[in-house]
Amino acid sequence: MKMKITVLGLGPGGIDLLPVKNLKILKADLPIFLRTEQHPVVEELRMLGIKFKSFDTIYEKHNAFEDVYNEIVEVLISKVKESQNEIIYGVPGNPMVAEKTVKLLIKKVSDIEIDLITAPSGLEAVYTALRIDPCDGLVILDALNFNEKSLNGKLPLLFTQVYNKMVASELKLTLMDYYPEEHAIRVVKGAGISDQEIIVEVPLYQLDRLDWIDHLTSLYIPAFKEQDAGNKIQDYNSTVYPAYCLDPLVEVMDKLRGPNGCPWDQEQNHNSLKKYLIEEAYEVLDAIDEKNMNKLCEELGDLLLQVVFHTQIAVEKNQFDINDVISGITEKLIRRHPHVFAGVQVESAGEVEVNWEDIKEQEKANAEAKVTLLGDIPKNLPALPRAEKIQKKATRVGFDWPDIDGPWLKVKEELHEFEEAVELNNHTRRQEEMGDILFALVNICRFYRIDPEKALQYTNDKFIKRFAYIEKHIAQKKLDWDELNLQYLDKLWEEAKKNE
Repeated sequence: MKMKITVLGLGPGGIDLLPVKNLKILKADLPIFLRTEQHPVVEELRMLGIKFKSFDTIYEKHNAFEDVYNEIVEVLISKVKESQNEIIYGVPGNPMVAEKTVKLLIKKVSDIEIDLITAPSGLEAVYTALRIDPCDGLVILDALNFNEKSLNGKLPLLFTQVYNKMVASELKLTLMDYYPEEHAIRVVKGAGISDQEIIVEVPLYQLDRLDWIDHLTSLYIPAFKEQDAGNKIQDYNSTVYPAYCLDPLVEVMDKLRGPNGCPWDQEQNHNSLKKYLIEEAYEVLDAIDEKNMNKLCEELGDLLLQVVFHTQIAVEKNQFDINDVISGITEKLIRRHPHVFAGVQVESAGEVEVNWEDIKEQEKANAEAKVTLLGDIPKNLPALPRAEKIQKKATRVGFDWPDIDGPWLKVKEELHEFEEAVELNNHTRRQEEMGDILFALVNICRFYRIDPEKALQYTNDKFIKRFAYIEKHIAQKKLDWDELNLQYLDKLWEEAKKNE
């Protein structure tokens, strides 16, 4: 007879919940092994005279569940090979629900037949006890082994295998990174077992204070309900952030940086990627200027890649992850928009901007590292927008001209000083004085509400367009640049201006 392991579900409770087919198989004269005797049906099987062996002693040998499961599978394989026949392996609930030993067994054997005999899992009993329909949306997780990316505040969660208070404590600490400590949860023990079923609702922080938690315990966490927009939000860290659709991109980057990934990606660091971040940002601006939405979509993806790339490097150093990045900016937006999230009244966009800066300053005051008024302006900003930011910040403490006459006088003063530097033939001073002229001109722009970067870019584009006209004319006439004088080129320039 061919070697065979019949994996049989024992159902969620007593013998009344065990399928007739399963009980009939258990009564057959075959060797029976149970993963554990810690199950309501076991004592009733014993009373029926059904003999079996359990693997509970293996649990006592190991500190990690993974080691327990591996040894159970090895023993099962060894036993069926010894018998050269069929053996029965009984597991709580359904063989394919939260049963790591069954998955390992299927994966490891090829020359042994595996027959799965279904039974109700503990999940159905929990659904009934809690009166919930999983089809309405439910995330089911194993409390002993789950990915935090699966935590989704928009859907309720059901954790199985909350074996004991230690598991409950570790689970609680993880969940409190995502949910408020007062978030109401429901703890279920012995679902479907009439004399053992317990259901309580407690705040999350009290989860591990329940003395009766055991191997029959599950945890249900209702979906997070957003606070009413009219109420003042007291604790910004209490918001639950769902698993983000960035996960696929994060996983690709993790693989690229991993042991069998891409050598180029593996070599990169924050400093080496700086130039690519700037390039991708400028390509986004180009797409916006071109009004090309397909290109904009693509370029935004390239820019997003840079965010994920830098974040992956940080993850590898245990500094932060993508959820920290997204939750950080989300919390900042909530804090800085009290007129939307906290009932503050504003009359104009200008008032919003003032509030934004005030809140920003308050955040800095609360931070450990104090900075000067101008100290937080990025040094790597292009010079024109950086000069504009410096001047705007200085005006917040009254360091400003009372009217436009002051800035105009300053421009004239700086021009005169530049002329002096030219006469002295001092290059260092010429450069310094030219910087002063540009800074003074940015001040003029500020008074007239002109964006200096935008104004200069407009002029750059205008120059390129006119120069392209000249190039086209010379190419069509098959002229040689070296043979053309400035007077002829200037004439073409004026033609280009007229054609605009």
